[in-house]
This record gives sequence, structure tokens and C-alpha cells, in this order.
Amino acid sequence: MPTKLASIEEYRKLVDSYDTFLFDCDGVIWLGSELISGVKEVISFLKSSNKNLLYVTNNSTVSRKDYVKKFEKLGLTVTENEIYGSAYATAIYLQKIVKFKAEKEVFIVGGAGIKKELELVGIKVSDKVIPPMSGTEDIKKILPDSKIGAIVCGLDLNMSYGKMAFAHINLMTNEDCLFIATNDDSSFPVENQIFPGAGSILSVLVTSTKKKPAVIGKPYQTMFDSICASHEIDLRRTLMVGDRLDTDIDFGIAAGIDTLVVYTGVTTEEEACNPNNSQATFSMGSFGELSALID
Repeated sequence: MPTKLASIEEYRKLVDSYDTFLFDCDGVIWLGSELISGVKEVISFLKSSNKNLLYVTNNSTVSRKDYVKKFEKLGLTVTENEIYGSAYATAIYLQKIVKFKAEKEVFIVGGAGIKKELELVGIKVSDKVIPPMSGTEDIKKILPDSKIGAIVCGLDLNMSYGKMAFAHINLMTNEDCLFIATNDDSSFPVENQIFPGAGSILSVLVTSTKKKPAVIGKPYQTMFDSICASHEIDLRRTLMVGDRLDTDIDFGIAAGIDTLVVYTGVTTEEEACNPNNSQATFSMGSFGELSALID
């Protein structure tokens, strides 16, 4: 069971114990387009205390550059180097790990953020447009494309049967076609509601192809390796702050760092305290509660 933090003394000890804070964004820093109360002040306080703040998100719909703009709109100043998104990590994975062939293209089931990050590292993105399907005659016209070397699946707010069918046929027909998922979050929070996430979309292709994708985002090690490659991380003095047990908290546990679950997003206190679930080191109602430390 996580240690619940509720007093000024406990808050101060938490801040003093860590030099690097890794934050999930949705459900920790903001909900939808609204900044969570107190978080802005806490981030300013941590920066003034010379803490290293990094933002680790599975949201692949926007690029790091666009994330910087979102932070700015909310009154927070961050740089692209402080943001680690699953779209960016996917681009690095294709470029540096699998050394994606220059003549091949990636077909994306996902948002604009993936396309932007892939193109920034020189990876070709397919411009294939699948028309609306109205019957089996239309489905017959969906054929594999030998230029497709990878299917990358993320959260797609404009998902269609045609797009999924084209991804499916390439995975089933092109022997060397890679199957990559930016993340496998089953859901994500918007305002006070929970909606289907990238993992829900991914499950369609996993079911139809019976293939297992390489998953890049939290809780998988690829994301943490990306962070460690550009930052000096002392595992003993690093804290992962998140709202999901199966991504954020598991990510921290797998990396060997302490974790803090907050109840402003997906996870409830009852779920966090359930011994059958992943156990965070600490828990709080909201990360904004640390604003009590500010004079």
C-alpha cells in the first residue's frame, strides 16, 4: 500500500528526497485543457529549488514542439528537451534502434504528432488516403503496398475501418512490415470522464492480425532508455509522478525508481490501495497539494 502524504512535514521530506521529477501530463499537470489547481505554483517552486523536471507522456497526438505551446498556453515554460513523448520515442526507435530503411514508408494509425516527429528524423510517412467504406466491394479494393515498411499505431481521433483494414493487410502480407505501438493505454482522462485510448485502437489490429507489436511508451523500458540517454539520472533520487498504475507507476517500478500516484486522473484511492494492483511508493490527492510548502 502506498504511503499517503498529507502533512507539511511529509511534503517537505518528499521534495528534499529527490533531485529529478518525472511527470505524466494528462491527469497530473492538467485535465483536458484545464491546469490542475496548485500545480503551476508547485512547478515554479521546484524549479526555484533547482530540481530537474521532465515530462514523460504517452500522448502521441501532438509533437514535442506542440506540447511546448500547450504548456505556454497554461502559463508554464518548458523546452522540447524536457519533454519525452511516445511519438518522439517511436521516431528515435525507428531511426536508431531498428535503423528503418530509407526507401520504406511508415503508415500511421494515429495523430499528427507521430507524423511530425517521424519526419523530423528523416523517416518517410505514407500519404495513403483510404476513402470511406460502404460495402465489401470497397474492402476488396484495399491492397497491400510494398513501400510500407512499418505500421505505427497510436491514438487516432479519426480512426476508420478503411485505415485499419489497410494497416491489417500490410501487416499480414508484407513479411518484413514492422508493427509498432506508441503506447497501449486502454483509456485516458478528459475533464471528468474517461475515454478509449490508443490501446483500445491497438487491440483491433492485435486481434485481427494475431501479431504482437513493439510498444514504445510507458511502462516499457524504451522510453526510460531514451531519457537516460540525454540526462544523468540517479535512480535513488528520481521520482515518477503519475495517475495510472498500469503505465506511470509500472514504468517507475520497472526503471527502479520511487513512484507517486495522484488521484486527479484515472486511478482512484481504492484502486491504488488494492494489493492486487501495482503499488506506488507514495500517494496524494493531487500534486498541487505541495503548494502548501510555498510561503
